[in-house]
Amino acid sequence: MRFGFDWGEDVSEWMTAMRAGLTRTLTRHGHAVSPTLMGADLVFHHVDPDRPRPFRRQYQATFVVAVVEGAPLPPGERLKALYPMLIRSISNLLMYGGDAPAGRARVALVTPELGNYTVDALAGDAWFESVYERVAPLAESHLVINNVFDEDLPDELADGTEVTRQLADAARTLDQWHLFPTPFPMSEFLPPEDMRQMRHLFGIGGLSYGNLSARLDAERFWMSASGVDKGKVGTVGRDILLVKTYDPVANAMRISVRPDSDPLRVSVDAVEHWGIYRRHPGIGALIHIHAWVDGVVSTSVNYPCGTIEMGQAMSDLLDQDPHPESTIIGLKNHGITATGPNFPDILARLADRVRPTVPMQ
Repeated sequence: MRFGFDWGEDVSEWMTAMRAGLTRTLTRHGHAVSPTLMGADLVFHHVDPDRPRPFRRQYQATFVVAVVEGAPLPPGERLKALYPMLIRSISNLLMYGGDAPAGRARVALVTPELGNYTVDALAGDAWFESVYERVAPLAESHLVINNVFDEDLPDELADGTEVTRQLADAARTLDQWHLFPTPFPMSEFLPPEDMRQMRHLFGIGGLSYGNLSARLDAERFWMSASGVDKGKVGTVGRDILLVKTYDPVANAMRISVRPDSDPLRVSVDAVEHWGIYRRHPGIGALIHIHAWVDGVVSTSVNYPCGTIEMGQAMSDLLDQDPHPESTIIGLKNHGITATGPNFPDILARLADRVRPTVPMQ
């Protein structure tokens, strides 16, 4: 992994120390400084909190960490203050910090999936190692958000099935439970060019977070689209899509559509659901929400949505569950995914247990 820093020498002592410490740590782990920022896999991008601006990356695979300096924020105010900076800078991760007593650094991390947590103060390079342990797995993960649309949707599926109607009903129920948060009105704050880049890089549309899917057969499954109000899904071929497979050559999900359709892009989590359905044939439906159920086992790394690594981590947890076909697993600093034979079964198990706040670690 090649890395670089999008700031010069005329910065604060804290920013200078951040650059030096991160460089030491990354090179110690075998990563190299990129000759140019445009050729870097990981870019640390200095963001002015009063005028957040994006780093104009050329490739989806470039992972951008916004670095913002400021005074400490109370935990309850952190997401409200920092999430707009993350979105406006079109970054994969935001690090917010500054000088702390006795030379000890502390930063808050914020992700597009609403994760927000701190890296505790440690002395010297131990702190940079702790930051590295949280950033490197995310930066090295493999994002799959592109779609290839094949005009081969069978006529008998063109208007959907009972399963797609159950999917739409379940989405409306979850919306009534207020479990599809809309944390930031992106279109009100980002110009059209930046909105296009946000959708291109992350597959995030900003209307509601979460998704639903249901198996059609051994290979294919129905899934909600990205960037739609999940409480209003219902049109097959547009906001409910039939996923056929993951195409490793194109690094994209292949979607069956009608020739006359105008499909949206499938949910960014499609590659994760694809892996789960293939590995666990007893699962008939999946619901993912940015909420929580106490007592569930959780992944150990908060991988980004739409990554192969997130799907692998979820499948690993399901492998360890005695009943993977009907369970709930946690996604660290992110939310939950519930499995079941169908949507009514999943909703019945969530009804009295789910809470909207995800614990952050």
